[in-house]
Amino acid sequence: MRNQGYVYHETLPGSIRGDQLLDYLTEKYLHSTRDDWRERIRNGQVRLEGDRLTWRRPPWDEPEAPRTFGVLHKDEELLAVAKPAGLPTLPGGGFLENSLLYAVREFDPSASPLHRLGRWTSGLVLFARNRSAMAKVSEAWRRSKVRKVYRGLAEGVPAKDRFEIDATIGPVPHPLLGTVHAVSPEGKPSRSRVTVLAQRDGCFLAEVEIETGRPHQIRIHLAAAGHPLCGDPLYQAGGLPATDSAALPGDPGYRLHAMMLELDHPAGTGPLRLYCRPPCELESS
Repeated sequence: MRNQGYVYHETLPGSIRGDQLLDYLTEKYLHSTRDDWRERIRNGQVRLEGDRLTWRRPPWDEPEAPRTFGVLHKDEELLAVAKPAGLPTLPGGGFLENSLLYAVREFDPSASPLHRLGRWTSGLVLFARNRSAMAKVSEAWRRSKVRKVYRGLAEGVPAKDRFEIDATIGPVPHPLLGTVHAVSPEGKPSRSRVTVLAQRDGCFLAEVEIETGRPHQIRIHLAAAGHPLCGDPLYQAGGLPATDSAALPGDPGYRLHAMMLELDHPAGTGPLRLYCRPPCELESS
């Protein structure tokens, strides 16, 4: 689909002058080449007025994505939806209107996402419908008061049916993006609890509860434990990105589903349990 384009604003550090703008853009935004940024500056798409950067990106044809979603729960405070695999949660990487955020706001303009899933992760995404709900649930998320349970298909045969992974996660170098999240000794504390539900042809069905919520945490942690998600093009054993390919975090291949959230309702009405049925390949028999 062809979108309407967008206008991006950024306040730059005071030390960035006009003659340094090209260097700044080239070094920070690696998705475009130096020549791309030079042409955008030349034709007026990118302008710097004082410390305010404006990039007026003209309409472009977005990659196709399944734009449908299911409503799992709706009340005055919260909206929970089922995201299909292949649909980005938020705009980025060439996607704008083909994103869950744009689709949900056509249904409910007040909705603001409380978290995000990777493009090829399906399942439950929770939105706040007002500022009070956003503040209360965001605080609960920061304090690890929201229970988050996923299903995935991972490689190998674990030594135990239940185990924990607590490898720290942070940015590491990536040849195309500059950095991606992976296992890093300088990263943030992270914890995942894994339960093996069944063995399936060299893979196992895993139920994973994450205490923290780092970017790509389950993919990274299972890979760090020697059991990467089956078909994951990016994360290898050790929890590091593949170095022999141009794989990106948004590339397809793996099976992961956000199945359940439990939290205290922001209206003070007690616990709320939200469930999104897994696809058939991730159901336990």
